[in-house]
Amino acid sequence: MDFTFQDLSGTFSVADIAIAMALSFVLSAMIGWVYRATHRNVSYSQSYVQTLVILGMLISLIMLVVGSNIARAFALVGALSVVRFRNAIKETRDVGFIFLVMGIGMAVGTRFYLLAVVAAVAISLIIMVMHRFNWFALNVRRQVVKVQVPSDEDYTPAIQDVLIRHTDEFELVSMESIRAGALTELMYTIKIKKGSEPADVIAALRERNHGQSVTVLTGYDQTDL
Repeated sequence: MDFTFQDLSGTFSVADIAIAMALSFVLSAMIGWVYRATHRNVSYSQSYVQTLVILGMLISLIMLVVGSNIARAFALVGALSVVRFRNAIKETRDVGFIFLVMGIGMAVGTRFYLLAVVAAVAISLIIMVMHRFNWFALNVRRQVVKVQVPSDEDYTPAIQDVLIRHTDEFELVSMESIRAGALTELMYTIKIKKGSEPADVIAALRERNHGQSVTVLTGYDQTDL
């Protein structure tokens, strides 16, 4: 019994289909685990990782369908152009993983099996190394400070005096009147000096603003008094 399918793009067998689907699944799943293991923020989505696996297999299937037929490739581009994705990508890093599984799927679908395996393993190792050693991290302790002061006088010099003592640099970002004009909220970006902590800045500012609210926003948490 002949299980070979003949079409305009060439010949592929059931074995070709099975290998392409299985290999694209394994490699895309491996990339999904790498993404899960190296994800740092709270925006992790199980649905996104599952989509990566599906996308890798789908691209592999599409490449099998297209083969070397240019007309069919343009027809598929036209058909896929009607698809609209309404979910915004939360991180630029996520886009990189999408292109990675697409590239692996294309390599598998065009039967460059060795290229797909080597590329997937090599790129995954590079991602793991960058995550493990925290490459390209910018070690700058920057925070946002919001200080509420009474509107009856200018508290800016007193606030800046505190910031000069506790920060290496600071910049006034905004000044807003709140509570029907009873208070003024000053917002600064700051770089805290070594040896100082956000709590020290808060305590010093509260001595100058008559006990009004002081908020320090860091990259990981928020301190509010």
